[in-house]
Formats: sequence, structure tokens, C-alpha cells
Amino acid sequence: MDHQSLKDILGSLLTHLSLPFTDIKVTEEKDLTRMEIISPEASRIIGWHGETLNGLQHLVKSIVRSQEKMDRSPFIVVDVDGYRLMQEEKVRKIAEQKADFVRRTGNRIALQPMSPYFRRIVHLHIANTPSLSDLTTESVGEGEYRQIVMKLKVEKEKASAGSEELTPVMAKDDGLENLDV
Repeated sequence: MDHQSLKDILGSLLTHLSLPFTDIKVTEEKDLTRMEIISPEASRIIGWHGETLNGLQHLVKSIVRSQEKMDRSPFIVVDVDGYRLMQEEKVRKIAEQKADFVRRTGNRIALQPMSPYFRRIVHLHIANTPSLSDLTTESVGEGEYRQIVMKLKVEKEKASAGSEELTPVMAKDDGLENLDV
């Protein structure tokens, strides 16, 4: 879908919801489309813990999917005032802190459950950062409880050489419990 059509869809939603905006910028990043809303009242568009922004993003993706007759929702990120970018950076930093724990202890670690969007950010960050190339990630669990398990690609020998699956250490208070997507 062309950028103007995307702007029209989001602009129409914002207008119907009486959410003021002055512009919408659309950019392509690798395999996703980012839509940045320029607004004098960004906090109203973000909503409580990002709920309004989440709703707008969901609606835009659903409309595009329907209009384009797509099998899956497209990778579209709707942002305002750099809100999502700040959260993405927070997730990357926390993943790096947990990577240090995995290296120090040799233990796997399970991050807090998070949305597919943030799990994707972590998976790509670990996979594409040369300094983290000794680590790997996988998603485990179901639905809203789905979470990332981070581990060394070559795990250190454990006391029991059995083939049983190692239980990951649960990360508590890792700053991921209040992600807004």
C-alpha cells in the first residue's frame, strides 16, 4: 500500500476520534513500515500505558489487511513523539543486561512475557548484534504468557550430563512488565 493511502487511513481514524495531529510521516525500515504521528497532544494519542496508540495501530493494520486482502497483518508500527522508539531501545538494553547474566552464569533466562512486537525486537537484536553472537533466543509459552528464553548457543556442561531440558531462570523486575504494546 502506498504511503499516501496509509496516511489517509490513520488521518481519518485520528480525525474521527478528535485526536489532533499536524502530520503523519511514513518510512520503510527493512521489513516494517513506521508511521510517526506529529501532534501537539501526543499524550492523548498515546493514552494510558499506550492503549490508545495500540488501538490505532491495531485498526490501521486491520484496515490495511482487509483492503489489501492479506493473509497476515502487515508489520506496521504507529508511533507518536518517539514513544515506541524509546520502548524499543529499553527492550534492547534489558536484553543486553540479561545477556551478561547468561554469560556469567551459563544459565538460560526467561524474560517477562511480552507482545509479539517486542519479542521480535529482542530476537532480531540478539541475532543481528555481532557482540551477542554467542547467544540465541526462542519464544516459549502461549498467548499473552509467551516469553523469550535466552541462552548460550553452546551451553556449558552441567553437573548432570542427562538430556533433560534445562529450566530457565525467571527474570524478575527486569523492567519489561509494563511494556505498552
